Amino acid sequence: MTTEPARRRPVPGAIPARAGVGLKPAHGAAILGTHPDVGFFEVHAENYMGAGGPPHRLLEAVRERYPLSVHGVGLSIGGAGPLDRSHLARLRAVVERYRPGLVSEHLAWSTHAGGYLNDLLPVPLTEATLARVAGHVDEVQDALGRRILVENPSSYLAFDESTIPETEFLGRLVEGTGCALLLDVNNVAVSAANLGYDPHGYLDAFPIGHAGEIHLAGYDEEPEADGGRLLIDAHGSAVRPDVWPLLSHALALAGPLPVLVEWDNDVPDWPVLHAEAMAADAVLAACARQPLRAGAGHG
Repeated sequence: MTTEPARRRPVPGAIPARAGVGLKPAHGAAILGTHPDVGFFEVHAENYMGAGGPPHRLLEAVRERYPLSVHGVGLSIGGAGPLDRSHLARLRAVVERYRPGLVSEHLAWSTHAGGYLNDLLPVPLTEATLARVAGHVDEVQDALGRRILVENPSSYLAFDESTIPETEFLGRLVEGTGCALLLDVNNVAVSAANLGYDPHGYLDAFPIGHAGEIHLAGYDEEPEADGGRLLIDAHGSAVRPDVWPLLSHALALAGPLPVLVEWDNDVPDWPVLHAEAMAADAVLAACARQPLRAGAGHG
């Protein structure tokens, strides 16, 4: 197991407490041509696991001017089986090549019997799952030689076998591995609506002192036969109105943090995405002028 000092060693290109956006090839010309005022860019690691070509040329040019965060979606750290060592080696190559300020993954599973699923699925929150996920996080951090951030999931149903509240599970994962957390407030909105709990109460219980980044996104909504609503973590629209107050609530607890606007499907023109980032920057600025709330789950 890697020692704590090695996990905590400084990395170049620290991410500022500003709003960033996901880097999309369609926006490359606008970004390189105008050098917009954006705090940072984030990329999905799996899109850069090839050796070269246009994706790397764009990322190299952007990396020269902006801090970079790498967000993985394929490690399946919540999976029942062992981590894919080849995939982990490819992730390490991306991280070593671009030296991002942050590296993150999901509390989820996405593989089965050697195949990759096109979704990030939640896990039952049990002692056995905690031990398995902690072992996987240790393995990733050992391979990368640095701390990673683990993101809270979006949930569509509750597991009968779950015995640990999600916020407690995440706090214990931090204690056991030395990892940090990525707080996705859109996932909080989705899970709270689907499972019937108060999203603000969730944030109050979240181990916010260990959060290193916040994500925002848009969700889809599907009506149900009984008149209820099912929210889907879709990343294909602007941030929903009920998610912005959750960002303000989280920042009031945590203080300024990097905030990433995710828009991965039906990607809009650059000015639309940039406007979402500017709106997030405005929330950050407003929260920076207010005192932190006391007495929440600072871990």
